[in-house]
Amino acid sequence: MSINSEDWKKALQSKDAFADFIYEYFKDQKDLTGNYETPSYYEYYVVTLDSKEGLIITLKTGLNQNTGDVNAPLPFKDVEHISVEDFRQLVLNKKFEDQSESLTDVFSKMLASEPDARFKRGQK
Repeated sequence: MSINSEDWKKALQSKDAFADFIYEYFKDQKDLTGNYETPSYYEYYVVTLDSKEGLIITLKTGLNQNTGDVNAPLPFKDVEHISVEDFRQLVLNKKFEDQSESLTDVFSKMLASEPDARFKRGQK
């Protein structure tokens, strides 16, 4: 199945369409990834299908500090188990520092490119 960013955006409009999209997506893919980055801050998302018919979201956030400061805070990693509908609501309502970019856009970029291009700067 070929899935693209337009399919993603259309599916977000409906609870049922989004659930169908997610289950179809995970038939062929092991994860759904995306990232948001500014010069000072980043968020990396990895979403996987949970065996209990929900999703697991791993979120890693941190500060981009290129100063070599040994006292810089470590990245924060959080893992959440949520329903497909809760994930859809997160995608629709998440706000970033740059108000012109949404979580919909973050995942759309990944779906428009090759899946392994998610961490272009290297994994943190």
